[in-house]
Amino acid sequence: MNHKHLIFLLLPAGLAAQSASSTMDIREYEPKSSLVVPQHPRTRAKYPFIDVHNHQNFPMSADSYRKLVSDMDALNLQVMVNLSGRFGDRLKSAVESEKSAAPGRFMVFANLDFSNIDDPGYGKRAAAQLAQDVKNGAVGLKLFKQFGMDLKDTKGVRIHVDDPRFDDAFETCARLKIPVLIHTAEPKQFWDPIDKHNERWIEMMEMPGRRRSNGSTADWETLMAEQHNLFRRHPKTIFINAHLGWLGGDLTQLGKLMDECPNMYTEIGAVLAELGRQPRAAKAWFIKYQDRVLFGKDSWNPTEYHTYFRVLETEDEYFPYYRKRHAFWAMYGLGLPDEVLKKLYYKNALRLIPSIDPKPFPK
Repeated sequence: MNHKHLIFLLLPAGLAAQSASSTMDIREYEPKSSLVVPQHPRTRAKYPFIDVHNHQNFPMSADSYRKLVSDMDALNLQVMVNLSGRFGDRLKSAVESEKSAAPGRFMVFANLDFSNIDDPGYGKRAAAQLAQDVKNGAVGLKLFKQFGMDLKDTKGVRIHVDDPRFDDAFETCARLKIPVLIHTAEPKQFWDPIDKHNERWIEMMEMPGRRRSNGSTADWETLMAEQHNLFRRHPKTIFINAHLGWLGGDLTQLGKLMDECPNMYTEIGAVLAELGRQPRAAKAWFIKYQDRVLFGKDSWNPTEYHTYFRVLETEDEYFPYYRKRHAFWAMYGLGLPDEVLKKLYYKNALRLIPSIDPKPFPK
């Protein structure tokens, strides 16, 4: 028997083993890294910080407030900005609740009321409601991703991000010197073909409702163009472009936008995975735009902040992200300089939201 025959006889068993292993879904693949490198995990931020992008359902019970503040203290999270303040009586109740439960630890942003949006006087009515909300304690305006993407008029026509009926509200923000934190669109990959080349394939499989490639709304480029036009049209209004404006994977382009629109700031909520895979480029970008970037997290899960601290503060290599559907790749630390960290963690937010008490923060 020659070697060729021997290989042929052994092949079926090998094929059987290979067939068994090939049935594993890529989402189940969790290789254990054999890399041995220095590790400096972080469970608490180096400096007290302000999270400008969070969502809480205020008011809440006294026990819930105590638990929330305790979790914040453990992280060194000094002030949380709740972007889900709503408007009118509900906002007023939320502000009164947080002031009573934990004075100085929470700030509340208002949201626009979109009811009767086709009425001729809608714009002035929305602006007047916003002004009243600020009197009642709101310190900013938050626009959710439905704005421009899913919001429609009574005829079912999509309302653009830069629709002029909102101009009065944005000019009110400029007059009252309150920032607008705006979330426009989603990651561009949600519009791309859902195939082997799409970096968010796992997310699309786990959460198919996030797909936008089905034509359910305007294309990504259109939404971004409308948002950037809004920034240009209201140069005296401060905008905080949520999630790095979905340009975390193209920091050069994001920098060009920031150069063009000096009234636009940004924050890092839910896009840390983009920064942690390009540590050298991201560090250089943070240093260049250190006065224009704020800390945000978005969804509230205390243990997930630990990865933010490690990426921002250390120079650790090849450590895991906390959510596979956002990043199947490993993270690397940026090792930001202390002064850049201070601006990111609290100095920039103190400048944009002067209602926050600066005393708990280092100079």
